[in-house]
Amino acid sequence: MAELNALADDRALLGRTSTAERVSDILRSRIAEGFFPPGTRLSEDSIGGALGVSRNTLREAFRLLTHERLLVHQLNRGVFVRVLTVEDVEDIYRTRALVECAVVRGLGDPPYAVDGLAGAVEGGRRATRESDWKGLGTANIHFHRELVALAGSARTDELMRSVFAELRLAFHLVDDPKRLHEPYLARNGQILQALRNGDRGEAENLLAVYLDDSRRRVVEVYSRQVTEPL
Repeated sequence: MAELNALADDRALLGRTSTAERVSDILRSRIAEGFFPPGTRLSEDSIGGALGVSRNTLREAFRLLTHERLLVHQLNRGVFVRVLTVEDVEDIYRTRALVECAVVRGLGDPPYAVDGLAGAVEGGRRATRESDWKGLGTANIHFHRELVALAGSARTDELMRSVFAELRLAFHLVDDPKRLHEPYLARNGQILQALRNGDRGEAENLLAVYLDDSRRRVVEVYSRQVTEPL
C-alpha cells in the first residue's frame, strides 16, 4: 500500500526518543498532505508496524488527533479519519481569516522573510505544469502555513497545523480539484508580490478577499458533495 510505504519512510523521524506527540505530528502531516482521505479506517497493526511504535504509543497519538478533530473513534469499529460537516468548513475559514489576516496586519517593517512563500508558489507552479492538482492543493496549504510562520509564534503555528489538516479533509471530497485550486495560485503570487513590495496593507486586503472567495467556493462544492453518494 503506497500510503504505508510512505509512512514507513517517516520512521527515521522518530529516532530514539519516539513519543505519542511525535507520532501524532507525523500522522497529522500525512493527513494534511492527503495520504489518508476522510472516512479511512486507521489500522493499528499496519501503522504501528510501519512506524515501529507500540500499540499504546499509537493509541495515545490517535487520542491526541481525535482531540484535534482530525480522527473519530467509532465504538467496536475502530479509529477513522473524520468526515467534516459544512459547518466545520465554515468554521475553518472563520479561523483562517482571523489568524492569517492578523498575522499580515501585525508584521513589522519590511523587508519580510518571504523565501518560504516564494518556494510554495513555485511548488504550485510546478504542480500545475505537471497537472498534479492534489500537489497544487498541498502547495497552496504550504503557502498559507508559511504565511502564518511570518508571525514567529510557535503557538500560532501549532494552532494552524491542525486547522490546515482539517482543511485538507474538505479538499478530499471536491470532485474537480483543478477548478478549485488553480485560480488561487495566481492570487498567492499577488500576495507574495505585495509583501515583497513591503505593502502589508495591500497583502492583507488581497488575503481577506481571497479567503472569502475560497470559503464560498469550497462550501458550495462541499455542500453538493456531502449530499450526493460518494
